[in-house]
Amino acid sequence: MNELKAVALGGGHGLHSSLSALRQLTTDLTAIVTVADDGGSSGRIRRELRVLPPGDLRMALAALAGTAPEHQRWAELLQHRIGGHGVLAGHPVGNLMLTALLEREPDPPTALAQLAELVGAVGRVFPMSPVPLDLEAEADRFDPDDPSRTRRIRGQSSIAATPGRVRTVRLLPAGAPACAAAVDAVREADLVVLGPGSWFTSVIPHLLLRELGTALAATPARVIVVLNLVPQAGETDDYEPHQLLDLLQEHAAPCGGLKIDSVLADTDSVLDHEQLSRHVSAIGARLVVSRLAADDSAERHDPARLSAAIRDAVDDVPRTG
Repeated sequence: MNELKAVALGGGHGLHSSLSALRQLTTDLTAIVTVADDGGSSGRIRRELRVLPPGDLRMALAALAGTAPEHQRWAELLQHRIGGHGVLAGHPVGNLMLTALLEREPDPPTALAQLAELVGAVGRVFPMSPVPLDLEAEADRFDPDDPSRTRRIRGQSSIAATPGRVRTVRLLPAGAPACAAAVDAVREADLVVLGPGSWFTSVIPHLLLRELGTALAATPARVIVVLNLVPQAGETDDYEPHQLLDLLQEHAAPCGGLKIDSVLADTDSVLDHEQLSRHVSAIGARLVVSRLAADDSAERHDPARLSAAIRDAVDDVPRTG
């Protein structure tokens, strides 16, 4: 039996969670990472050096690092943040290493493969696009006297910190290219996982890039959506879980839509199970509800629990608990 070809799309801590779970199921694993981060170390690097923001790419590599002691030492070094108060303060070592590789190697997948080899990565890491991207969102509820009034917000970090409620998001520049290797991975996958993560800034952007969105619409893979454990301030405040699924499909529509096969949700995160179940059934998907949160944090997915839920969704075995 051939090994499951799995693709996970997202960014930051959410993608780290899905990769940590998926690597327990397969070694034929591809991470496709958003490249619109404009805050923190990544924002400083992309503004000063005009390269891909390295932070989310670094985190994906760390999540896939091999278990051998030397690989774990390199992975720990990638995550180490430089201290002090100088110009390098706050930069993770891995961001600087990846930036150097991106400056030396014009092909981002090749640069990432070199760093992946150093950490003994299980699988591959690709950027969603070979060029840095920006996000622009439309949000409302800024004005208490006129809640329907909207405002445009540009930049991932600004969107994540908005006091308003995000309604839609789009990618800039319009018509930006997708990473060809990422598109091929989606086309050839047996399993595609979207989420968890920042819905408007890490999950939805993959659906907006024309070539990648079209590949997601047409993929023969089983598509699984992993819902977040807690709402995100600004981005998803007041959104019910079923509305988050609607947002995915609305943003995917211009590229051909999104066929969802399974939706994974945490037992304690869904207040109205019946409503979510009806909605998931209406879009032709299956709902898998189980305990997914880690024992030590209600905001973090437990890799083993998430892995088991994904396996049940793939095998189409009913799961309770």
